[in-house]
Amino acid sequence: MFAVTILGNNSAVPAFDRHPTSQVVTLDGNNYLVDCGEGTQIQLINYKIRRSKISHIFISHLHGDHYFGLIGLINSLSLLGHKQEMHVFGPSPLKEIIELQLKVADTQLCYPLEIHHITEAATLLDNEKLRVKCFRTNHRIECYGFTFEQKKQPRKLNLEKAKEFDIPAVFYDRLKNGENYTRKDGTLVENESVTLPAEAGKKYAFCADTKYDETLIPHIEGADMIYHETTYLDNLRERAESRFHSTTKQAALIAQKAGVKKLLIGHFSSKYDTLEEFEAEAREVFQNTELALEGVCYEV
Repeated sequence: MFAVTILGNNSAVPAFDRHPTSQVVTLDGNNYLVDCGEGTQIQLINYKIRRSKISHIFISHLHGDHYFGLIGLINSLSLLGHKQEMHVFGPSPLKEIIELQLKVADTQLCYPLEIHHITEAATLLDNEKLRVKCFRTNHRIECYGFTFEQKKQPRKLNLEKAKEFDIPAVFYDRLKNGENYTRKDGTLVENESVTLPAEAGKKYAFCADTKYDETLIPHIEGADMIYHETTYLDNLRERAESRFHSTTKQAALIAQKAGVKKLLIGHFSSKYDTLEEFEAEAREVFQNTELALEGVCYEV
């Protein structure tokens, strides 16, 4: 399953039982943490997300509501005996900050921790199932969004056809990878006759903190789902602009122009105690919009 679980959907100040930004991207049992605001550890526990399955953490920028929970999580994983190598990606000052925090506490981690600098748009992770890229957003300080691109899936096996051609089960994985099969009598079984085309990989984009900026569109174009901040309702567009944030209708317009399939909105200002109007306004521009609600898992 390729899905996103929201851990925190508020902006700078926790309020109304909403927490600072954090979410988990899950693909085939592996968890990738995106931002780590205050309270992320508790939210992981609350929503029964296995911390041991987190191997990569992506920090968009160094405003506190996006990373103040990171050192606590790093430390707790060590106390819990975490063994898996951990890779953290973020703007270059992050490494110095984390190393200082570990140094003054004389903390010796029990697992390998690698902190990678982000300085420009780049591919951060590329394995057999997933490709993660970053792109610059238009925020008050250096800030990056991330795209998670699922690799093309193996072909689907037509089990009845495979049995009809007496293909042994040990060869099924090779069929899924596109190989033909040669029977003992020399007859060639074409792959297309026993398999179905693979599904195209899906794409999720996390647009981080940003004011309205159409230069984001090439990075997120055609995505199956995006998350875009909507700190304010649209009547506060000038305030959003001055603070390098976006409004409901601005996020929806980006989704519309990028031709994405689904929009999640979040990073709500603590001045709002209810969120229904956010969804209503965004849907005036882009109908397939949903609130990014904490604890909800959204399938890509």
